[in-house]
Order: sequence, then structure tokens, then C-alpha cells
Amino acid sequence: MLIVGSGGREHAISIGLDRSNSVASIHIAPGNAGTAMVGTNHPVKSSDIDGLVGLASEIGADLVVIGPEGPLVEGIADRLRDISIPCFGPHSEGAMLEGSKMHAKNLMKQLRIPTAAVTRLDHDSDIEEFLVQNPPPWVVKRDVLAAGKGVVVTSEIDEAERFIYDSIEKDGFVIVEEFLDGEEASLLVIMDESGYVCLPPSQDHKRAWNGDRGPNTGGMGAYAPAPVVTPSVHSRVLKEIVEPMHHHLRNQSVPYRGVLYVGLMIDSDGRPSVVEFNVRFGDPETQVTIPLIESDLGEILLATAEGNISSLDPAFSTLSSATVVLASEGYPDFSKTGKEITGADVTIDEGLSRGYVHVAGAIIQGGKMVSSGGRVLSATGIAPSLSQAIDVAYQIIDSISLEGSHFRNDIGYRALPPKE
Repeated sequence: MLIVGSGGREHAISIGLDRSNSVASIHIAPGNAGTAMVGTNHPVKSSDIDGLVGLASEIGADLVVIGPEGPLVEGIADRLRDISIPCFGPHSEGAMLEGSKMHAKNLMKQLRIPTAAVTRLDHDSDIEEFLVQNPPPWVVKRDVLAAGKGVVVTSEIDEAERFIYDSIEKDGFVIVEEFLDGEEASLLVIMDESGYVCLPPSQDHKRAWNGDRGPNTGGMGAYAPAPVVTPSVHSRVLKEIVEPMHHHLRNQSVPYRGVLYVGLMIDSDGRPSVVEFNVRFGDPETQVTIPLIESDLGEILLATAEGNISSLDPAFSTLSSATVVLASEGYPDFSKTGKEITGADVTIDEGLSRGYVHVAGAIIQGGKMVSSGGRVLSATGIAPSLSQAIDVAYQIIDSISLEGSHFRNDIGYRALPPKE
């Protein structure tokens, strides 16, 4: 088993596969300090497609699981399948659902999937007139893979103009979407041509600071299941979004095999719309959903890669989970790295409650764990209730020391009753 990637998502997948009876050995490229404790890391970058394909052949991988979106857009799944190595992750055409927002928008329009209206702006567009005619807030997106930093949501006209002009200069055009009001949620759907399986819905916190304020980040925490996805909302998401998308993808000349991340906005009337599609597990959504899978994760991923997910009926826990991200000083504007981390080996195992650390931007250097990225690690708690899971996560995060680091202390607040 080879896992491609180096973040908390890949550590979560590694832990899940380590618990799978069907998995004999785990290899990760390039991995991090956490994955090194679960399997064997290999110094091959996730952008090195030739190197990854060669590594998969060299170790005799019977399944390759792709974490980040970049290799998928670059066609790593196509390359692996050409040499008869099953790959959990869509082919390059399917990956364009994330690789191009305009492609995804056009497809949603074709399939009548609810989503925000969109306008394409380029060098010939009258930007100032457009902003005057379309009141704030503005949702401006680059149509490229931008590691979660290609979106600005703002009511400040100067900020909107600056991002629009900068994006047009870099990419030739930019898109501006209608602002959707409501509450966000995420649904990870494992699918192939035979069927699909929905993981427990989750909600993450994109903003850097408490109360969902500050700049966007890759995600400062998450929890699952998300109460905003009621049975009624879930039914509508399946009928209006998942099923038409699955019907389309299963009937392509090369079917989609992997996970489809459905980013949702749910309005006050319970109507869901698609904010975005991603073609891989989310981060930190993976950290809160993988622990809730009670069935053999290795069997699930391999069945999907071989087009047989309908042969399984995965079981899920009734527990709740929560993840709190610990970020480097300066994140997300910049990240101070090379700082020693202590206390990251703490775990909790008390009855039905358990908790542990998912490592992301950290490496082992001189026998010590040191920070190497913006989101350094996360603490994940699993417990009978969401409030208990959050308490477990914060018990762990409070025991970790990293100079200058910061984390939000209100993860899950939308799903909890207000404090008196």
C-alpha cells in the first residue's frame, strides 16, 4: 500500500489503514514525522509523477492512495492504471472538477446541480463597473490549483479589485461567484462506476480566528457528524447533487474512482448548494471522518480503485469526532518553521473516548520533532457526544508545546448550545 502526500490527511489515512486487517505494509511518499511512526516514508515528492510511479512498481504496491489534488490533475492515476496498479483517485479528466472551477461550474449547469451563479472577468472586462453593479460581498476565485489560497471573500472593494487584477495578471482571467448565505458543510463521497458510499458529514473552520474571523486558511479544525446536515438535508444533497454527479461520472469512457468532496452551503430553509467540488479527501475533514469508519478501510479503498464499491456495505460509528489544528506562528500569512515540538506523543483512551495527534507540517530532525509547515499538527478526539470529543481534542492540544503557535478555541461552536 502506497500513500502519496505529506499532510495530516495522509497521516489520518495511514492510521486508518494501520487498523485494517487487509493491509500488510504501508509506504508513504514523502510522508511526515507522523506517517514515519505508522509505515515507511520515501523521499519522493508528491509532484514527482515519474518517481511515484517508479516507487509504486519498485515496492510492488497493490494499491496507491493519492492524497493531494496536484498529482491527480497531472494524471498519476492514468499512469498507474496503465501499468495495472489500482489507484484510489480519479483520472486526469475527472480531476478537472477541482483543477478548473469553470469546468465544474459548466458541468453543474449542464446537470442542473444547484450552485452559485458565476461571472468570468478578464483583461477586457470593466472591473469597476462590474463591482458597482454587483453589490458585496464578493466571492473571487482563481481558476487554478492554489493550495486553498485562491479564494477571497470580501466586502472591501479595494481588496476585491486588488485580487481580481492580480489574478487576471497571473492567469488571464478570474471568476466571481454569487455570494451564498447559510452554513457550510462537507460531504465526502467514495464512488466508482458501481455505486457510492457517503461518509459522515462534517464541518470545518476555514477562518484563522475565533468566531470565523480573519483570513482564510486550509482549515483550523473540523467536527463530524455535522448537525446542520439533517436527514432531510442529507436526502436533498443525495437527490439533487450526489446522484446526478455520480450518474454522469460513472458513464464516462473512463469512470471516476476515488472520493468526491462536496463542499456545501445550506441555507436557512435547508436548501443545499455546491460551493466547490474537490477530487480528494479534505484536510482536516479526513481527520474527523476516517476514525468513524468501522469497516476495513483498506478493503473500501481497494474495492473503489477496482470499481467494486457496491460489493461492500461499510459500517460507521455512532460516536462524534473533533479536530483542532495547531498552526505555526504567522500562519496563514507566513509560517515560522524549524521550531521544536514537544508533547505530540500524548494519547487518551478512556472508555468510549479516545484521542491522538495527527501530524501534518512536522519532521524529525536531530532526533526531535520540529515544525516544517503552516498547519503543524492537529489533535483529534472521538467520544459519545460532540462536546466530549471537543473536550478530548483540547486536552491533547493543551499538552503540546510549540513556540509562537496558535489555535482556535471555539471549534464546533455552531453545533453546540450557546454558553450561558
